[in-house]
Amino acid sequence: MRDGEKHAGQVGGERKSPCCCCAPSAIRAPSDGRILMQAKPEMAEGAKVSKVDGDKKEEAVHLRREIGLLPAVCFIIGTVVGSGIFIAPKGVLMNSGSVGLSLLVWALCGVLSLFGALCYAELGTSFSKSGGHYTYLLETLGPLPAFLRLWAEFLFIRPAVASYVCLAFGRYVVEPFFTPCPAPMVLIRLVSILGVTFVVAVNCWSVTLASRTQVTLTFIKMFALVLIIVPGVIALAKGKTENFQNGFEVDALTLDKLPLAFYNGLYAYGGWFYLNYITEEVINPKRTIPLAIICSMVTVTIFYVLTNVAYYTMMSPVELLQSEAVAVTFADRALQGLASVVPILVAMSCLGALNGGFFGVPRMLFVGAREGHWPPIFSMIHIRRQTPLPAVLLMYPLVVLTVMTGEIYQLISFASFSRWFFIALATLGMLIHRYRFPLHPRPFKVPLVIAVTFTVVCFFIVGLSLYSDPWYTGGSCALTLTGVPVYYLTVHSYRLPRRWKRVYNYLSKQLQILLEVAQQEVKTY
Repeated sequence: MRDGEKHAGQVGGERKSPCCCCAPSAIRAPSDGRILMQAKPEMAEGAKVSKVDGDKKEEAVHLRREIGLLPAVCFIIGTVVGSGIFIAPKGVLMNSGSVGLSLLVWALCGVLSLFGALCYAELGTSFSKSGGHYTYLLETLGPLPAFLRLWAEFLFIRPAVASYVCLAFGRYVVEPFFTPCPAPMVLIRLVSILGVTFVVAVNCWSVTLASRTQVTLTFIKMFALVLIIVPGVIALAKGKTENFQNGFEVDALTLDKLPLAFYNGLYAYGGWFYLNYITEEVINPKRTIPLAIICSMVTVTIFYVLTNVAYYTMMSPVELLQSEAVAVTFADRALQGLASVVPILVAMSCLGALNGGFFGVPRMLFVGAREGHWPPIFSMIHIRRQTPLPAVLLMYPLVVLTVMTGEIYQLISFASFSRWFFIALATLGMLIHRYRFPLHPRPFKVPLVIAVTFTVVCFFIVGLSLYSDPWYTGGSCALTLTGVPVYYLTVHSYRLPRRWKRVYNYLSKQLQILLEVAQQEVKTY
């Protein structure tokens, strides 16, 4: 990793890509004899550059701009609408205590997510780099918060979130075959691992294939929501309103549980920031990012509230709390003829969310490695597939391990604290950057009241969660802080023993040759 001191005093400025300490200036690929060249930082996007021009530029190793408006909208919706809306209603109701308050939580989570998405639309158009949270923390608050975001994402946020979705996928695939008996947990975990293996393979194979898979799965999951909403609305129109009587009884509500209700709801909305991970691959990002974010989040909020109304129309609160798979229980009540189809649709929805996560998050690790905050091998791209292969593969082992050992509701609380803490830091950094650099170009500017409201609410929820669930949120905080000594040892001062450095460089060279990857040859930001 490069010395982190090189970033000092450059917040908001331009940085050079790190040198590949794990490879010589040219490495010959074992399969076709191509020379794996170093990145050429001076190559600006769209410029005429010697040796990389026309067809040669098309052949150069770099991530291409292939995400238009429809794929961008599908990318956000497909990542947001995953397992959450089919599992989180139980957690929201359990911690809010009443039907009416749970619906209010769902609506407020949608509004809060929209506010956050608008803030990230400004960030995504103000900074042209991919990387999402990491890039914005680096540009506004400096290298240490940015590194801690990378560290937390790798160590437990991504494994926990992906495992949650994987286990939901496995449950919805397996449970219909064992109804009314409980499905074996071993089989659920096995199917979950098969699901994540498929998604990793797709994202390693082709960016285009991963994008088309996301669009297809998005249409499938929206059809699943429509299939739930329509019978619920019809039953409600016919007067089936008994479950909404006295909907705002708050006897079961305690203040310490309310943040957990919001965590479950916000988790179901999580994913509105994923498009910012792939800014460098979006066509005309200054227009596409804000438009895609606004369209997708308004659509998701409306669908989520209507879906929960449909749940409560056909199921009592007690029945919903007793259900391990809410959508399956709903289908048994309202869609007898199609009850067997709903679990398949929900499983495809989970697969789409998983695909979106594995498409976006590796780009954050990719950019972190490019900036010198992560091993340089992870800033490399496959010479033929044009995918960030090492960054995608890095996430796979920890996700599999978490799937084998994790519990589905504990995973939400464990990951949410650090996730929302860093989101709050990113929007706080946006406000600080506005004050420090008022002339910085901002093609999209969110109203100040929205940015301040979102930041304050995020910090409030994060702070209150430490009180309401100190075990898991405290553990999440402690694991995040373990990145501080790692940063100062490996990035800031790079004080590793010389023998360790030689071994590390040797293994990196061999891994680069084995995976057939090279640094990007065209600057994409």
